[in-house]
This record gives sequence, C-alpha cells and structure tokens, in this order.
Amino acid sequence: MSQKISIVCVSGTREKLQMAAMIASVAAATGDAVSVFFSMNALTYFIKGHSAGVPTEGEFGKLLAQKGVPPFKQLFKQAVELGDAKLLPCSMALDLLKITNNELDSEFGPPTGLTRFLSQSEGGQLLTF
Repeated sequence: MSQKISIVCVSGTREKLQMAAMIASVAAATGDAVSVFFSMNALTYFIKGHSAGVPTEGEFGKLLAQKGVPPFKQLFKQAVELGDAKLLPCSMALDLLKITNNELDSEFGPPTGLTRFLSQSEGGQLLTF
C-alpha cells in the first residue's frame, strides 16, 4: 500500500539534506507519493551553477563526503526519476532570493506556497528537515 510522504527542507546542512533525500528516494522507489518543499537555507543549493560547499553539523556530515555516499542532489534527482516524487520550491523564498523557477535545477516543479503545500500534504506523513 502506498503512502503520501511530504518533506519540508529548510536546513542548509549536509546531514539534514542527506536524510531528507534518502527518505525521498527510498519512498519514491517503493511506490510512495513524495512531495518535497524547499525553502530558506535549503533552496540555495539547487540554484543552477551553485558550487559552494555544504556545511556539516558534525563528524558524520564529514564522513558522508569522505566515504563517497551519493550526494543529496543526486538522491533527490533519483526520487523524481524512479517514482512519484515532486520537488517544489517555496514561492516566498524565490521572491526573497530574487530568482526564478528557471534558475533552479531541472527536476523542480512549479513554485508553491506553504499553504498549498500543507493542504496537499493532508492525510499523509509530514517530515521536516
């Protein structure tokens, strides 16, 4: 039986983005409907051409990079390719950052407001990172 999983990503740290991406990709690959809402510090890593490193919270974040664990951007992309995953940018964050949806990685869907995202998340699991 498939579930509806909604993930809110606002953190800009490697560990939190990695966990959100792992959940999204595994859930999508197993047939769950996944929606990921990106806002605040998380959104900037998905602007085309962004090359700044991702800060870590601790030693585990450093290990993720050192041991060749698939990076979070790759896992989010796989979630879209493998299953029913939607990556949604926060419309308010886009306005504040003065960027358009076209400036984001190609896997992203249309800008979405928080009210709409929460409404569409009703009846499923809601996770925040």
